[in-house]
Amino acid sequence: MTAAAAPGSSAPSPEPGGSAASAPHPAPASATGPPEPAHAAPAVAPAEPAPWKGWAAVCAVALGIFCLITSELLPVGLLTPVAADLGVSDGTAGLMVTVPGLVAGFCAPLVTVGAGRLDRRLVLCVLIALTAAANLAAAVAPGFAVVLAARLLVGVSVGGFWATAGGLAVRLVPERHVGRATALVFGGVPTASVLGVPAGTLLGELGGWRTAFAAVGVLGLVTLTALVVLLPPLPPTRRITFPELPALLRENRAVRAGVAVTFLVVTGQFAAYTFVRPILQDVSGIDAGFVSTLLLGYGVAGVAGNFLAGARDAYRSLLVISGALAVILALIAVLPGAVAGTALLLAWGLAYGGVSVSVQGWMIKAAPAAAEAASSLMVAMFNLAIAAGALFGGLAVDGISAPAAPLGGAALMLMAAVTVRVTALRRRPERID
Repeated sequence: MTAAAAPGSSAPSPEPGGSAASAPHPAPASATGPPEPAHAAPAVAPAEPAPWKGWAAVCAVALGIFCLITSELLPVGLLTPVAADLGVSDGTAGLMVTVPGLVAGFCAPLVTVGAGRLDRRLVLCVLIALTAAANLAAAVAPGFAVVLAARLLVGVSVGGFWATAGGLAVRLVPERHVGRATALVFGGVPTASVLGVPAGTLLGELGGWRTAFAAVGVLGLVTLTALVVLLPPLPPTRRITFPELPALLRENRAVRAGVAVTFLVVTGQFAAYTFVRPILQDVSGIDAGFVSTLLLGYGVAGVAGNFLAGARDAYRSLLVISGALAVILALIAVLPGAVAGTALLLAWGLAYGGVSVSVQGWMIKAAPAAAEAASSLMVAMFNLAIAAGALFGGLAVDGISAPAAPLGGAALMLMAAVTVRVTALRRRPERID
């Protein structure tokens, strides 16, 4: 993360190892008690925690993100066996994916405000414990209603954990490492797609869908242990109230633009990606048997893209990402041939892999003194945009054709690129707190 001021913000850059709000300069003696005698020995500064402890805490948070995203997406590979076992249609079983996304979108700001004066370490531990309990409950559920109730709890955890954890890197590692640490935290998102969901699907095929849910529940308990052992106390830097969230949108142009860019990019992504299989088969002419392998390559490219973007300036990264995705989605909609389709799909994964870490970096940079509030707005929009993208893409496919979905996505990506560029050009100091 660079130390330059964000567009729309004049807040100071955070001190190494902490945010501007969480690491104030020590108060003079007169502010805390009577002055020391002239002959008194100088105060000894407290020793800084060992660097490895900060990185261990970052890894624990990354494991939490991995566990949550795996939980959220696990039903994708288990819809048919769950539907067959519990006597519901495949469309109804699809609610196991839709419900957590919508709930996460609404709960991101709710949990951020509701956490109040609670230690953020406690908040993260409670949310992971809730995820573990929800997956274990789903594993023994007697009917679909119980499964759906458990999925609702997963949505609460995803929204709250992501919003809280997204800005913690500035409190765990020195400033010069914040970009890499944030990339590591959000590496859990594409890694869950590449490793977590396929592993859960395999477990479901070998031991039944209940075994897969139980395994993710156990993973939640392991993650809870890691957070308890490795995460230091994280008292809140400031209390967030509901009126502050719309106020932050009104008063901070960079936050407002970041939320808009998140909506455009994520909606464009899921308008196209939801229908990637028919696009690859109908336009690129790729055999259905190879699609799963290509999607695994897409996921691996996404992991690489996450770490490539994490150490770079968020504004420049999003400008490159949105511009590249506009071109890639337009080409994959009209360019025939298996070779072209494969190359474009891998480029697509590489570009989109940097989105999560870049939009999070944008929010931290735009509102360093209100990182949690800004992150909660971004997470809410991110999850709601997933549902909006799938709906938009479905209307385009049903009303026009399969290629209309990526073409619509390309148009939204182009709008996102323009928004990023305009925001960068209109840099002007603004108060945010």
